Amino acid sequence: MEVQGIFDQLEKNGLVFENLLKNIEEQQYKWRPNPEKWNLLEIVCHLLDEEIYDFRARVKHALEYPDNELEPIDPVGWVKSHDYGNKDFNKVLDLFLEERVNSIAWLKQIKDVNWSSSLSHPELGDLSGELFLRNWLAHDYLHIRQILRYKFEFLMSSSKITLSYAGNW
Repeated sequence: MEVQGIFDQLEKNGLVFENLLKNIEEQQYKWRPNPEKWNLLEIVCHLLDEEIYDFRARVKHALEYPDNELEPIDPVGWVKSHDYGNKDFNKVLDLFLEERVNSIAWLKQIKDVNWSSSLSHPELGDLSGELFLRNWLAHDYLHIRQILRYKFEFLMSSSKITLSYAGNW
């Protein structure tokens, strides 16, 4: 897949996230499949933070400032430090979708860059702009899968009616 194809898929994924997550009731977005798993509110907060502080920032960093050290991030720690549990689900979702639009606009205006431009990480080695871009798309796919599994498990837990007729999950 070429870089432009990744831009296009990231843009389409914004619509996927919107369609999967819009108009969800509080009971569903606060439900957890088990106590140590994130709920949908936390997942959406994570998506917003990753959009701003991880993927878009790191692609930009690799392309524009490869000689500078990366700012450390703490996605797991953000759940507490960014107070995910007290956020407004719908506002965070809208912010995430808005930031995705901003990311796509920024990506589409990038011209004549060296996508193999990389920075050196002491533990992870060389990290290129293309590596961050491709992992951004992979991150989307992982969370789309997670949200679909979550929705299936929520449906299953909300009734004693078997879902085996639908097929194997």
